[in-house]
Amino acid sequence: MKPQQILIGGLVLVAAGIVSAIALVPRLTPPRVLSGYVEGEPLYLAAPVSGSVAEMSVRRGDRVVSGQPLFAIDPRQVSAQKSQAEAEVSAAAAAAQDVRRGLRPTELAVYDANILAAEARLREATASLNRIAPLARKGIYAPARLDDAQAAVDSARAQLSAARRQRDSAALGGRAGQIEGADSRSLQASAVLGAAEARLGDLSPRAPASGVVEDVFFQKGEWAPANQPILAILPDERIRLKFFVPQAALSAYRVGGTIRFACDGCAAGMTAKISFISPRPEFTPPVIYSREARDRLVYLVEATPSVRLNPGQPIDVQPLVPGT
Repeated sequence: MKPQQILIGGLVLVAAGIVSAIALVPRLTPPRVLSGYVEGEPLYLAAPVSGSVAEMSVRRGDRVVSGQPLFAIDPRQVSAQKSQAEAEVSAAAAAAQDVRRGLRPTELAVYDANILAAEARLREATASLNRIAPLARKGIYAPARLDDAQAAVDSARAQLSAARRQRDSAALGGRAGQIEGADSRSLQASAVLGAAEARLGDLSPRAPASGVVEDVFFQKGEWAPANQPILAILPDERIRLKFFVPQAALSAYRVGGTIRFACDGCAAGMTAKISFISPRPEFTPPVIYSREARDRLVYLVEATPSVRLNPGQPIDVQPLVPGT
């Protein structure tokens, strides 16, 4: 074999060794850092009704604290609904109170007339009985005639008793069905009023948490459709770190555990608490480039940082070692 061929063969073997070392050595040694990024989940705030934006109290990029006013929708339409609901509540309450008072004198007069009629029938039936009884005892009338007269008296007496009970029940406000219906209408009107008041409060919401106004979609004077986001807030507690852990090192990570991380321009020694570990593995996303390793099978891990960071910012996480 010629010396040139021996030299070429040797060079090929050396090149193959170098390529193998580049490919295998990083997989045999644990990575010095795990690459990840910062992600934020904004809150989108809207109004339940359509209307013109009457006030916009914040601008994009402003920092807000929990409870701070954000914007207001023109309240005239909902205020009119609230006024109508208040009037219906008052009317329903008055109707319920009126039912409990019982009947008015003019209404009671009808029951009194029924009593007078029943008393007249009883007197007539009694008089008839008094005429028939002596004649029946003398045999002039048959006993059946006396029985009929006595039955007429008993019937008239029962009718008089029923008329008096009806009058007493009406005078004492005993109209249970009407009272129950009036109370139901009063409760329904109160519920409508409560909904109108809640809707009126929703027209001028306050910040649900401290954070930064990420975007403002409608400005003062613009018409905002119902349930259409008017602005977005990125709360501090909804900012998380996301990074991927090789499956071989997953046993070192637990929810509630602490990891250390670094980022460009950040203070040293920052920490975060692990809040989520994906139960399913996945392949390394192409946007994540670790510096020394390229493990194909990884698990997503999320952690809550102790300081506020900007979404999209890349981070380097110090890996945990299994068994320590």
